[in-house]
Amino acid sequence: MDIVNELPEPIPTYLAAHRAHDADAALRCLTEDAVVVDDGHTHRGPDQIRVWLGRAASEYTYTTELVGSRRLDDGRYEAVHHLEGDFPGGVVDLRFRFTLRDGRIAQLVIEP
Repeated sequence: MDIVNELPEPIPTYLAAHRAHDADAALRCLTEDAVVVDDGHTHRGPDQIRVWLGRAASEYTYTTELVGSRRLDDGRYEAVHHLEGDFPGGVVDLRFRFTLRDGRIAQLVIEP
């Protein structure tokens, strides 16, 4: 079973761009009014999200593996990533909860 192929576009495309630290490709997957919530902070729109993506890419060194995914309801999906790296604690499983609208990501909430 291929976990990534179980997720609708644009989620796999966004996840690949996020892993590759490609902010332009990641932003193309989002709506213009997208919201990202990560580590207790809310980032709204492409300008704030671009800054967040850049900071997230440079703050720590880590590996990430998609270990699970599921459909929550008609427009919401969850992808679980296992991270290991030089961040506090060194190991964490993060839930990426996506809300889709019109074929793009309107909201992403990342939390343990």
